Amino acid sequence: MNGKRAYILVAEGFECVETLAPIDVMNRAGVELRRVAVGGSLDVTSSHGLVTLRCDERIEDADLSDGVALILPGGYPGYVNLRSPEAVCRWVRDYYAAGRLVAAICGAPTVLAAAGVAHNRRITCHSSVVEEMGDYRYVGEDVVEDDNLITAAGAGLSIAFALAVAERLVDKDTLSRVRRGMEL
Repeated sequence: MNGKRAYILVAEGFECVETLAPIDVMNRAGVELRRVAVGGSLDVTSSHGLVTLRCDERIEDADLSDGVALILPGGYPGYVNLRSPEAVCRWVRDYYAAGRLVAAICGAPTVLAAAGVAHNRRITCHSSVVEEMGDYRYVGEDVVEDDNLITAAGAGLSIAFALAVAERLVDKDTLSRVRRGMEL
């Protein structure tokens, strides 16, 4: 491990690839990625019921203050379930205000709006939630980086999204090794 810790928030109805790709890439890169369940159970089931993921801790019990990045996967109804708890919005606000990395994919950029952060920033998101993004500057690109914010459009961009996050957390040699190992 490279000494860096990041957190991925996982809500019932998460999109499998948007959640598992960052978990896999961070593991390959040596970033400790803690899985945090948003809901009552450590076991969280994906949007199509294909995968049940065992998380490390529940948002209600978690102290995420030592992290360098917060990752928010989408999926339906995952992103809706993710943006509802005040604890999620509080951590998103704390990370964003402290200049730590906040990364959201697919419908999860709506969590930014629910938390009241990153207004007028350049973002991308799934086409189904563009109208919910209000005063954000939707640019419609695959992966968009704006200061300490990374957003991606959807499931098909999960690896690119995860690599963009990793690029912020590890050195170039490590990122190159990860990319080679994944045949990229």
